[in-house]
Amino acid sequence: MAVARTRCVALVGVSGHVVEVEADVGHGIAGVTLIGMLDTALSEARDRVRSAVINSRYAWPDARVTVSLFPASLPKRGSLFDLAIAIALLGAAGLVPRQRISLPFFLGELGLDGSVKAVRGVLPAVVAAVEAGADCVVVPVANAAEAGLVPGVTVVPVPTLAEVVEWLRSGDPAHMPTLPDTAEPSPPADPHMGPSPDLSDVAGQAMARRALEVCAAGGHNLWMMGQPGTGKTMLAERLPTLLPSLDRDQALEVTAIHSIAGVLPPGRPLLRHPPFMAPHHTATIAAIVGGGSGVIRPGAVSLAHRGVLFLDEAPEFPSRVLDSLRQPLESGQVTVARAAGTVSFPARFMLVLAANPCPCAQPSTPESPCRCTPNQRRRYLARLSGPLIDRIDVKVRLARSTRRELLSDRQFIEPSAVVAQRVSMARERALKRLAGTPWRCNAEIPTAVLHGDYRLPPSAMSPLYRCLDTGELSARGLDRVIRVSWTLADLLGKERPDMAETNTALSLWLGAE
Repeated sequence: MAVARTRCVALVGVSGHVVEVEADVGHGIAGVTLIGMLDTALSEARDRVRSAVINSRYAWPDARVTVSLFPASLPKRGSLFDLAIAIALLGAAGLVPRQRISLPFFLGELGLDGSVKAVRGVLPAVVAAVEAGADCVVVPVANAAEAGLVPGVTVVPVPTLAEVVEWLRSGDPAHMPTLPDTAEPSPPADPHMGPSPDLSDVAGQAMARRALEVCAAGGHNLWMMGQPGTGKTMLAERLPTLLPSLDRDQALEVTAIHSIAGVLPPGRPLLRHPPFMAPHHTATIAAIVGGGSGVIRPGAVSLAHRGVLFLDEAPEFPSRVLDSLRQPLESGQVTVARAAGTVSFPARFMLVLAANPCPCAQPSTPESPCRCTPNQRRRYLARLSGPLIDRIDVKVRLARSTRRELLSDRQFIEPSAVVAQRVSMARERALKRLAGTPWRCNAEIPTAVLHGDYRLPPSAMSPLYRCLDTGELSARGLDRVIRVSWTLADLLGKERPDMAETNTALSLWLGAE
């Protein structure tokens, strides 16, 4: 019998690589041999495929079966290859036409009863297939909507192995299973859930709300420090409500990362809103930046790509975890190196830190002051290293509000929709200014361009130079203050920042506002 060939995709990070699956049924002792740098889950495919074929009422070849996954030097992991292996084997056994299985891509895991089960990473796998020239991709029914997001390819959703075989045998496009509607449905309303978060919920923190608007408009990082109950967590949770929706390219990029991680929400094949990640302070470095044994998975910094990463009680995080954020904050991506290889994930996120002023976290009043010594407070906040704090664009101190302040602030509170409109207009001004460049907001402008094409006049830079000379401002801090000043100008509708904007941006960076 001749060798039968079909195709699948191996995922390395968020990129897919085409894999040719070859099957040969020949003479020798009956058995199945899988070759091609496989992991444990893929080595177990022989048992899943055998049971699926037999339970689908097809004869299992009583001969020596060899299945090769090419290129052999590429690591292959997971159960994504089950369907392709089964189809190649059936083609080599003459149960399906070999010429009909050579061009389509087959993605899916097989159950022992022959059902085709959903797998992770279908979106980046289909993108890789299209880039390789595929015009037809066979996927599980549960992944059909996700695969249908990629234009220029015919998606064939299949529930069972038997239906795939019958479709291949018929050779009639009319027998092709139909793709369900891929339009993103509205999530069903949960009667047990309350109203969605809104910025109008936060009273008594006018400066913090203003800082949140500035960060949303320019994509800047934020640090909030204040006693418990001042609204730090509430403010952070409402930051995504101020951000504009993702465009299609950004949405596909974010969806691909969540698909690989296996955390794509059911019924929502395309993520159109900026993600919000809030890991617990016991999270490890692998959970934050990515990693894992065997398969390298994206961490919280990548799951927060194009969105917000919120670290509540930031000083409680291990110092090594906090310092691991420094590199992705600068480069917008994270590279995870392991013995098996190196994988890069995108990680362009807004970092929001929240901290109490002292380790006891007890309310401090004139009648009952905090008992932490100045030394204890310094040691506690010193867990946030200087290089990390230097990368924070806006720093805000939150104080407890009195009853009178809460009542008077109610008349000035704006809902998220009103603030989001101003943020959207500011981002549109920035996009217009950055047209023709790869950057989309002020926080992404590199240093060379910031001091070249977007150089500010000496009058606007004079307060920054004074702080630079006294050591209050670092060279990195200078760049971040300039970026914030451009955001303030965008919010005010100005063409360029002047001294008023640079002074305000400097105050926000120093935490003096």
